[in-house]
Amino acid sequence: MTGKPTENQHRDTFAGRNVLITGGLGFLGSNLAIRLVALGANVTLLDVMLEDHGGNRFNIEPVEDDVRVNFSDVRDRNALKMLVVAQDYVFHLAGQNDHVLGRSNPIPDIEINIVGAACLLETCRRFNPDARLIYSGTRGEYGSPRRLPVSEDHPLNPKGVYELSSHAAQNLFRIYHEQHGIKSVMLRFSNVYGERSQMRHDRFGVVNWFVRLAIDGDCIPVYGDGSILRDFVYVHDAVDALIASAASEPAYGEVLNVGHEEGVRFRDLTESIVRIAGSGSWKLIPYSADRAALEPGDYVSDITKIRTLTGWRPKTGHEAGLASTIAYYRNHKSHYW
Repeated sequence: MTGKPTENQHRDTFAGRNVLITGGLGFLGSNLAIRLVALGANVTLLDVMLEDHGGNRFNIEPVEDDVRVNFSDVRDRNALKMLVVAQDYVFHLAGQNDHVLGRSNPIPDIEINIVGAACLLETCRRFNPDARLIYSGTRGEYGSPRRLPVSEDHPLNPKGVYELSSHAAQNLFRIYHEQHGIKSVMLRFSNVYGERSQMRHDRFGVVNWFVRLAIDGDCIPVYGDGSILRDFVYVHDAVDALIASAASEPAYGEVLNVGHEEGVRFRDLTESIVRIAGSGSWKLIPYSADRAALEPGDYVSDITKIRTLTGWRPKTGHEAGLASTIAYYRNHKSHYW
């Protein structure tokens, strides 16, 4: 695909179409829902509201009268049967996202991320095989990079159960695409931040947690010497990637990185957050045992493939994304703290 798709092209794709978003009251799902409503889609949200996972009714406040909400579990095949029928697109964003939890209890990762994906795929195979599916995975599937930037053909070596469960789910989507004709796109997201994320703990969503600490005037802990390099993706760009992938025929059957071409050192990221917020401070601290065990080192995404197939690339600079994020949480702090 050459050139970037226009807003009108995306409207042509989604206007009047039926779309299901699993995990739809969460961070990525709610931002996607708001965008799809603006494009004219008929949006249904499924969310079981897992504790501490970010499901929040306020997230969909701008479109609450324009979407349907079903409080079901993605593993509930009876509920899924009713929900997937007649859907044109299904964005599967529901999951157990706590990277640390798997070290003490791997069962939720397996039951929610793997079994949940299998339930959704099998239900689509039986009751709506024409639906198009988009799966949201993680760059953690690669483990510690051997080279930068990391392209989709990089060896896979998940360091934790969460990352392993994401890769297993991704392979389920690939198998159903190849063997059962359930058209699917598999995405690997890198460090998404922005509005509507959970802000009550630091177990996932590191940028947003740093934003909370800065807003509260607290000290931000930066592990090691702060030199770890990462690419961070603003949530509106991540939503654009979901939409562009769903709308692009060449993307189906493919695994695509969703990241930022420019990496940032953690100490530089933290300095920017404190400066833009005008409050808070930061300091270097040693890694905890859990953090050290899961730390993959430097990571920057190679997004050549998604850019080539869909025309997508991030358009929000880190400073602009951080400024929007900080402003949002200052204005709506009572709904997230």
